[in-house]
Amino acid sequence: MPEIPPDEIVVAGRPRRGAGAPAATIDPATGRALATVHAASPDDVDTAARGAAHAATDPAWRDLAPHLRARLLHRIADLVEADAEALAGLQTADTGKSLAETRALALSAAGTFRYTAAALETAQDALTPSRGPYVTLSVHEPIGVVGAINPWNSPVASDAQKIAPALAGGNAVLLKPAEWTPLVSLALGRLIVRALSELDLPTGLISVLPGPGRIVGDAIVRHPLVGRIGFTGGTDTGRAIARTAAERLIPVSLELGGKSPTIVRADADLEAALSGVMFGVFSSTGQSCVAGSRLFVARELYAEFMDELVRRVRSLRVGPGTDPDTQVAPLVHHRHRDAVAAHVDSARREGARVLCGGAVPGGERYRDGAYYLPTVVDGLPNSARACQEEIFGPVLIALPYEDEDDLVRQANDTVYGLACGIWTRDHRAAWRLARRIDAGTVWINTYKQFSISTPFGGMKDSGLGREKGRDAIRSYQRQKSLYWGTSDTPLPWAT
Repeated sequence: MPEIPPDEIVVAGRPRRGAGAPAATIDPATGRALATVHAASPDDVDTAARGAAHAATDPAWRDLAPHLRARLLHRIADLVEADAEALAGLQTADTGKSLAETRALALSAAGTFRYTAAALETAQDALTPSRGPYVTLSVHEPIGVVGAINPWNSPVASDAQKIAPALAGGNAVLLKPAEWTPLVSLALGRLIVRALSELDLPTGLISVLPGPGRIVGDAIVRHPLVGRIGFTGGTDTGRAIARTAAERLIPVSLELGGKSPTIVRADADLEAALSGVMFGVFSSTGQSCVAGSRLFVARELYAEFMDELVRRVRSLRVGPGTDPDTQVAPLVHHRHRDAVAAHVDSARREGARVLCGGAVPGGERYRDGAYYLPTVVDGLPNSARACQEEIFGPVLIALPYEDEDDLVRQANDTVYGLACGIWTRDHRAAWRLARRIDAGTVWINTYKQFSISTPFGGMKDSGLGREKGRDAIRSYQRQKSLYWGTSDTPLPWAT
């Protein structure tokens, strides 16, 4: 059992018990309570925002040169890397994820801070072409206080993807982790406070404010001192945040849901495709916005491919995230497990064939955990609810396709446009499909591989804006233009 931090949130860099309602966080593998965390209250959010605004305008931070802000990011990366094993253990306990995955997420967070530090040190403003007797410049300045609202499926890595560019841009950050999984985000917040203290920078630059989105998240989005929102989560919540941001005329980035197609062409390397399809949907127990949850297989290959896929899915090892042999860990919460099961039951009622899984595993090992067997379903048209709605669990919907036009029509017949996977030996076909599919990210002969240097985001109902990449820092800044007159000739109205 990892060391559980005290019941304290982080309000403008200071640890204190939240003034909101207490909520127990559970270990999804056992159902046992890990800790009780008092949520932030709207008053806590107000205190955090005011403290953040003061810290953001403190000359010690406001006037800090970019390479010195980068030093802070490097120090945070050092602390995260040194504490990676503890962070991984805490995240596994809180989310149910396998230790292999949570270690990778912790190290990914460290890498995000390092990359962002390098991007910050090498960022340049522009001397723009003038159209008259003046010099024109474009510079970027901090927004001030920004809100970062993240889901429960990949804390630490998701947190870093918002905090790092926000700090690099010269801002203060109010982070709201998910109500179900606050522990590792609070631990990250404490590490950031430590790094700020070591460098004699205002600790009010970071707050970690867990609690229900309808209370804490709403208070952050509506607070008059918050000038930008970065949100990752469900599409309905994203729309509500976008409406409030539009009313307030503040920028917002939204990374939302997905129902991503994975495509297996007849010329694919079948061994690679089989492994890739399984990893694409069943890793993270399907709790990934980019999960390849809709499988399209060429009609002539469909029966053979599906027989072998089902055989392999049945052999996937289900167990607690602490077991190094586990491939499919428990879902994050029993309520979420029940929601996934309800989706599969609904698919059955629509006429689906459940080829494997479709149930809670039996046996003493699984009795108290939030487990669900990896599930493969077919026999439904692409218009069926199970093919259109994000299930966010270990459930794969398989469909055959006739030709490329039929494939593109079905793959794009969804409100989402987040990701896509293509398995083929034909590089021309891969290029063609990659350009025709509505998706912000397309993987070709691989899946769920990420680089912090490569922008990420979706189309349609999958979101607005991009995270990661060099431009992430600029998205947390305001652009200002300067004109410097160089002519001795007076302006026309001079007297």
